[in-house]
Amino acid sequence: MGRKINIWTNVDWLTVLVCLIMLFIGWISIYSAVYDDAHQSIFDTSQRYGKQLIWIIAAIFIAAAVLMTDTKLFLFFSYFFYAFTILLLVAVLFFGTEVNASKSWFQLAGVQIQPAEFAKLATALALAQFLSTTKLKMHDAKNLFITATIIFLPVLLILLQPDVGSSIVFFAFILVLYREGLTGYVIFFMILFGILSLLALLMNEINMIALLVFTSFAAWIIVGRSRKLSVRSGLIFLVVSSIVMTIYRIFSPQTPIDVQLIVAAVAGGSMLLIISLLYRIRHAPIVAGFMIAALLYTWSVDYVFDNVLMPHQRSRINIVLGFDDDPRGQSYNINQSKIAIGSGGLTGKGFLQGTQTKFNFVPEQSTDFIFCTIGEEWGFVGSLLVLGLFVFLLLRLIFLAERQRSPFARIYGYGVIAVLFIHVAINIGMTIGVVPVIGIPLPFISYGGSSIWAFTIMLFIFLKFDAGRMEYIK
Repeated sequence: MGRKINIWTNVDWLTVLVCLIMLFIGWISIYSAVYDDAHQSIFDTSQRYGKQLIWIIAAIFIAAAVLMTDTKLFLFFSYFFYAFTILLLVAVLFFGTEVNASKSWFQLAGVQIQPAEFAKLATALALAQFLSTTKLKMHDAKNLFITATIIFLPVLLILLQPDVGSSIVFFAFILVLYREGLTGYVIFFMILFGILSLLALLMNEINMIALLVFTSFAAWIIVGRSRKLSVRSGLIFLVVSSIVMTIYRIFSPQTPIDVQLIVAAVAGGSMLLIISLLYRIRHAPIVAGFMIAALLYTWSVDYVFDNVLMPHQRSRINIVLGFDDDPRGQSYNINQSKIAIGSGGLTGKGFLQGTQTKFNFVPEQSTDFIFCTIGEEWGFVGSLLVLGLFVFLLLRLIFLAERQRSPFARIYGYGVIAVLFIHVAINIGMTIGVVPVIGIPLPFISYGGSSIWAFTIMLFIFLKFDAGRMEYIK
C-alpha cells in the first residue's frame, strides 16, 4: 500500500514555471509577428494573438484538470485513447479539411483540430503501457513487432494525409526503446542508414554502388582473414554480377541502368552470403547481408525521392543540399528566415521593431517560423535564452523520468522528452536552413490550439505521475 500525498505540493513547479514562460514568450512573439496598427490590443480575439491567449488560458485549465485526474485512469485508458486517435487519423482522411495540400485537420465550430498532434500523446501512452508489462523481453521478435506496430501505424496514416513532418516525429520513440534496453546497434544502424540516405541523394547511382561494393569487400577481407578466399569471393561476385548484367542487356535493355546495377550487385552479394554461410566465415554473413540491404535501401531512397515525395518536398531537400537555388520559390522561406535571424545581431532590433517581421517577409512566421521573430527582435541573446529554456526543460524532464518508481511513468516520461526534443531540433533547424522545411511547430511557442493543448496534456500527465511517484502504482 502506498501513502496518499498532496499532489499540489509535490508538483514540480519549476517545470511548470518554465512552461508558463515559454507560453508567454510565444504569445508576445505571435503578437509581434502579426501585429496590425488597426488591431493594437494584444487581447483582440479577432487576431491570432488574441486567439492564442484563449488557447493558453484553456491549456492552463486543461493542465489543472490533468493534475486532478487519478493516474490509474491514464493507465487504464491508454490503449483506448490510442485506438480512438487511430480512428481519428482514419476519419480525417475522409472528412478532414484540406490545408496546404494536406488533409490533416477537422473543422469544428470554427476551430481546427489536428489529430496527428494528439496521436503523439496516445502513442507515448500506449508504448509506455506495453513496455511496462511485467517480464517483457525487449528483444523478443513478437514484442518488437508489437512495439513497431504501435509506433508506425500512426506514421502510415499520417503519411496518407500527406503530412511528412508530423510522421517523422514518431521516429523519436526509438530513443525510448533504447533507454529501455534495446541494443545500441539499432541506433548505430539508424545513423548508418541516415548517412546512406544522404549519400544516396548526394551521389549518382554508379558511384554509390561502387562505394558500397568497395567498402563491403574491404570489410569482407578484414573479417575473412584469408587472401585466397577474398580473391575467390571477388571473382564470384564479378562473374555473377556480369551474368545478370548480360541477361539484362539481351532480354531487357530498356531497363534503367541504375536498376540493372542494383540487381546485379544484389545477386552477387547474395552469392557471397551463401558462400559465407557454407564456409562458416565469422561475421562475413553480416557484411554480405549489409551490402545487400544497403544496396536495396539506396535504391529505395532514390525511388521514394523521385516517385513518392511531392515536387515541393523534393525542392526543399535539394535546396538544403545545395543542388537548387530558388530565391523566389521554395528557398524563399529559408532565405528570409536566415535574413531575419541574422539581422537581429547580438541583442536584436527590439520589440515590434523587426523589419522582416513587420513587413511579412517570412511566411508562416507565427507558426512554423516563429523562431525568426525571436531571432530578429531579441537577437542572439534572446535566441540563446529560448534555446536555454528548452535545454533546461529537457534536462529537467530527464531528471524527473529517472526518479520514477513506476516503469510506466518512466517510459512515458522519456516519450515526452523524445517528442519535445525532435520538435525543437527540427523546427529550429529548418528556420536556420540546416533541415528541410517540413512544417512542425515549436512546442509551447508556435501559434495553434492543437499543438498547445497536445503538448500541455502530454507534459502534465507526466508531472501528475511525478507528483504521485511515492504512491504505489502497479
